[in-house]
Amino acid sequence: MKKVLLLLIILFSTIKVYALELTPNAKSSILIEPETKTIIYEKNANEKVAMASLTKMMGLIIIFEKLDNGEIKYTDKVIASSNASGMGGSQIWLETGEKMSVDELLKGVIMASGNDAIVALAEYVAGDEETFVKMMNEKAKTLGLKNTNFVNVTGLDEEGHFSTAYDLSLIATELMTHSDVFKYTTVYEDYLRKNTDNKFWLVNTNKLIKTYKGADGLKTGMTDNAGYCMAVTAKRDNMRLLSIVLGEKEGKVRNKETEELLDYGFNQYEMIKIKEKGEILKEINIDKANPNKVTVTLDKDILVLQKRNNPKKEYTSEIKIDNLKLPLKKGDVIGKLLVKDGTNTIKQVNLVSNEEIKKENFFKLWLNVIKNVFTGNLIN
Repeated sequence: MKKVLLLLIILFSTIKVYALELTPNAKSSILIEPETKTIIYEKNANEKVAMASLTKMMGLIIIFEKLDNGEIKYTDKVIASSNASGMGGSQIWLETGEKMSVDELLKGVIMASGNDAIVALAEYVAGDEETFVKMMNEKAKTLGLKNTNFVNVTGLDEEGHFSTAYDLSLIATELMTHSDVFKYTTVYEDYLRKNTDNKFWLVNTNKLIKTYKGADGLKTGMTDNAGYCMAVTAKRDNMRLLSIVLGEKEGKVRNKETEELLDYGFNQYEMIKIKEKGEILKEINIDKANPNKVTVTLDKDILVLQKRNNPKKEYTSEIKIDNLKLPLKKGDVIGKLLVKDGTNTIKQVNLVSNEEIKKENFFKLWLNVIKNVFTGNLIN
């Protein structure tokens, strides 16, 4: 009887381990829900490995930041240097001296993983590739990455160039805050140099955007040292998932195991909406203001991750209002809503003004004082 029980214990233990081995052929992997940064699954997620062209995600963060703050524009023309045009590996075949817009080069980087395209953009933004690499490493520090170091902008194999599945998930999450990236990652095919004799057909290296329900990004990569790598984001209903798979030996296996990883997440978890964007949470009186009240609302839905079929939790919330300074524009952040699971704060969401609030002008303030005097409102 004891032997039977022992065998059953071993059998069930083996089944459990097998069920959780979602990426058996990968060196490392991770599946997260980016909104809450909850890790759903991980395998060797903090192991330092080569990352191939997933490197380019960090470069893209810097480029989109420059676009957002107006330092560069999508229409800017970039002249390809001999250094850029001489890049090996994946490329869009830039010629030395060729002019291409930032928009076109972004297509070349994101869809075709063009090494020449990312080097051209890096040189345009920073002056040279070395300075751009320093910017990438500085950004890694600001993101709190502890196991990432960049030596080049392309991801070509080089000593000292490494990251981890976990760090790459944080990089990908940051990249997704620049929503314009999805204008490129969701396109399966396009052309560069459309109206020339040198027209170049782009086909997205991420085949899952065509074959996997909800997939809309993000980046693929492959080198001899890194193997086949992939960062994929997919959204269904109100839940987005992000998977990182590194060090696969075959592209088809990489794609298959990425799909299985995402399937696991979508089958096991769901996002629960506990408060809705635009919901009025509080009304605050403000002295010497016009109007003299401001309604406080949420700038986005509040969603929490929960296992499917589990009883829905009851969450509490706490409103914290900043010291209000007039004038206020509609949408100005005026505080935080703390979402709590028991005593633990699990989320902080911006509270915003639901209307424009101006300072009351001096003349009107005096009229109010005089009015109050004559109506007896100043007598206690």
